[in-house]
Amino acid sequence: MPPPPKGAKSQISTFSSFVSSVTQKKEAAENRGSPTHLAFPNIKNARDLPPVCLDVRQKQRLSMDALSSEVKAPVLPEPNLPSQPKTMKDFQEDVEKAKSSGDWKTVHDFYLTAFDSFPELSTAFKKDATASFNTIEDSGINAKFVNAVYDALLNTPQDIQKTVLKGIINSLLREWKGLRTKDDLRAYFILLQNPQFNSTSTYVIYAHLLRQIAALVEADHHFLVHWLKKLSQKKFKQLVERLLQFISLRLFPAKPEEFPPITKCSWWIPSASKVLALLNTANSLVHPPLVPYTDFYNSTLDHIDLMEEYHTWQSFGNSHSRFSFCQYPFVISIAAKKTIIQRDSEQQMISIARQSLVDKVSRRQRPDMNMLFLNMKVRRTHLVSDSLDELTRKRADLKKKLKVTFVGEAGLDMGGLTKEWFLLLIRQIFHPDYGMFTYHKDSHCHWFSSFKCDNYSEFRLVGILMGLAVYNSITLDIRFPPCCYKKLLSPPIVPSDQNTPVGICSVAIDDLCQIMPELAHGLSELLSYEGNVEEDFYSTFQVFQEEFGIIKCYNLKPGGDKIPVTNQNRKEYVQLYTDFLLNKSIYKQFAAFYYGFHSVCASDALMLLRPEEVEILVCGSPELDMHALQRSTQYDGYAKTDPTIRYFWDVVLGFPLDLQKKLLHFTTGSDRVPVGGMADLNFKISKNETSTNWLPVAHTCFNQLCLPPYKSKKDLKQKLIIGISNSEGFGLE
Repeated sequence: MPPPPKGAKSQISTFSSFVSSVTQKKEAAENRGSPTHLAFPNIKNARDLPPVCLDVRQKQRLSMDALSSEVKAPVLPEPNLPSQPKTMKDFQEDVEKAKSSGDWKTVHDFYLTAFDSFPELSTAFKKDATASFNTIEDSGINAKFVNAVYDALLNTPQDIQKTVLKGIINSLLREWKGLRTKDDLRAYFILLQNPQFNSTSTYVIYAHLLRQIAALVEADHHFLVHWLKKLSQKKFKQLVERLLQFISLRLFPAKPEEFPPITKCSWWIPSASKVLALLNTANSLVHPPLVPYTDFYNSTLDHIDLMEEYHTWQSFGNSHSRFSFCQYPFVISIAAKKTIIQRDSEQQMISIARQSLVDKVSRRQRPDMNMLFLNMKVRRTHLVSDSLDELTRKRADLKKKLKVTFVGEAGLDMGGLTKEWFLLLIRQIFHPDYGMFTYHKDSHCHWFSSFKCDNYSEFRLVGILMGLAVYNSITLDIRFPPCCYKKLLSPPIVPSDQNTPVGICSVAIDDLCQIMPELAHGLSELLSYEGNVEEDFYSTFQVFQEEFGIIKCYNLKPGGDKIPVTNQNRKEYVQLYTDFLLNKSIYKQFAAFYYGFHSVCASDALMLLRPEEVEILVCGSPELDMHALQRSTQYDGYAKTDPTIRYFWDVVLGFPLDLQKKLLHFTTGSDRVPVGGMADLNFKISKNETSTNWLPVAHTCFNQLCLPPYKSKKDLKQKLIIGISNSEGFGLE
């Protein structure tokens, strides 16, 4: 027998010849008239699939005609299960012998038996063939053995690989009598990991496997999710990438003739998306997650009609009568979501502006182009109060394009004045002396001041600012902790009942740690303290806060001042304390902030976003790519080949991350990058015809760096570091 070929693709290239040999028996199988087969109907949606837990009393006869000829296979009798399955060591020894001798019969027999049916699969790979393992915590599968068998499979002769695929087809076509067992779930779990499904030639089989998994009942999905979260990071990532590739190639096939017509397999993508959702759920149950949430993004979707997907989802929601990728927002990239939000906002802006125009015309008044914009006129000396007055007075115009004018100053707002308004306003509002927000040095973030006051309108102003920044593509230099954005999406759509609480979300000690790490550490110590909590700490269910120099105490529960904290109730105490600090004590402040943000950003598109994605839309991404910035930089007075520019990039690309961030903050007002990447910064380096003894100057409103023509790299580096490290107060011009 010739040695096995190396590439998995070439091994399966003759799969069509295997299929034809299987399908030759079609007539014999159908002519028997046996009701003992389950076929795959032409189904448009995963939810329309037939139930897989078929009741024996109501046999569901499904038409065989709808099944692609490539996946039809004869129905085989129930196998006799081996009483003593092979061990992993036995299998590996057989493979080594086959490689050296060229005789693969023993290995072939193993694959033939193991993959012949679901019961065989489960028996072959179970840690203990006699145990049931009916638990979500342990699938009962020997994961190392599964990995070894799949790793070896790709280096076996083609006939063995075809045998495995044939066995999978037979397994998928069998009829299920009564409820599915956990052994059947184990079989799905094992088959999902098959690396043969990386090849497009197996996609017809893969699609039907995904269809059956997608159609499982919720209780079965629950088991699968918990088994999936126990996979290694490498295997988990492979499953995600395989499914994303499957969706991408179905959307944009390199060779369309490889697949059935889209009209006959419109259920492929919904099924794959549903299985991907199981993986996404599994990933979210693990802390830290197995893979970053961005690994679920499918960049192929950036090239489809996103607004059609969005409008379909708006019309049909999550009902499965019509599929939309918006039902599975975790696959849509932040760039694509930004596109949806901006286009949605543009449509709302156009609609509002058009209505203003119609109202003017109907009253026989001359239309004014200014009515198409949210025009802000503010005095620099009264920046906060003027901004608040203008936004309150023009609340009906918040979704229009923003234009800012500083009273007493000439000049049109071409974007620079708008950005300057944002920068100055944020700097003033977040200043410690202003008292609205407290800056926590340990966590480098701001949090809402719990001081009680009569008017919380300035918190609403901050919310409006954040909403306007998203709508007008401005990146704000704001440092809120992650739980702030979680609260901002609680709920993502403003409730119609004004008595419904907003901005309240479930919080844990991890959320507190992101703001007040020292306090969170103290509470963790309390939870793990091994002595007598009541006697040693002498605490009650109270919290003390300083407000304007006066210490005030609040009960964490009714009669809290009389309830001691004990070993038995300390978990409740820590939870109530955390909830008080992050929810209850700042409720009015955050509610005003919440309503301000949503008065601008009210959109169904917010339901597509994760809290982390809202933060990126508002503040930009922390991921810096200075090479990308170099490629997109524009020059004024310099050419990119000039010595000064070459020195500049040699120095900047060699900077550590903290100095690169300082440079970005110095030149743009923020050390983060817009959603569209460095190219969206429109970064410019201009020649500053001054003495080379001068430091660089930045115009943050235009993302512009003015650089004197320094004569040496050493001189440029020294002046640049001094400039960007001491920029507070003169970086903004």
